[in-house]
Amino acid sequence: MTIDEAINFAARAHAGQMRKGTSLPYITHPFGVALLLACAGATETQIIAGLLHDTVEDTDTTIAEIGQHFGSAVAQIVADCTESDKHLPWETRKRHTLEQLPGLPDSSLLVILADKLHNIRTIAAAQAECGERVWQRFNRPREVQQWYYRQLVIVFSQLEYTRQHPFFTAFRETVARVLGGAQSTETEVTER
Repeated sequence: MTIDEAINFAARAHAGQMRKGTSLPYITHPFGVALLLACAGATETQIIAGLLHDTVEDTDTTIAEIGQHFGSAVAQIVADCTESDKHLPWETRKRHTLEQLPGLPDSSLLVILADKLHNIRTIAAAQAECGERVWQRFNRPREVQQWYYRQLVIVFSQLEYTRQHPFFTAFRETVARVLGGAQSTETEVTER
């Protein structure tokens, strides 16, 4: 298992996919996540998982294939990054993500935090370019996205590992800049 092999695997898996509402190739997102992880001194396993984190969720790739090609440690992180059944409503899947975060190992939390940081930075860049129209790219309106990102801030702030990581500070500050401060209460995580 090497990073080069993961780059090739991810590029083939995401071939033809674009970032939501843009003409950017989707692969820019996994590459961006992997770059964040590499710059933060993540392990090779985490960088590879960062490259592959959306392959199971967004392509025909299976966890078994990831395990076969890249080993069980990478496969476990990718599994931890993968949302529950895509046929479930958006809100159900996001609540599940929020609920599962506290039980995940630090190795997976770092990849998830890098993923969320890259996503909110991408939204921030698009918002700077086209203003509030950026929210038209998503299946849910700004207010619902705001709820989700604020809840992520709350959950990450409650976990010792993520709370202390520089990615969290960048994530929290970008969420506040893009969506307003995280004024939500802890109980909102399960009530929405």
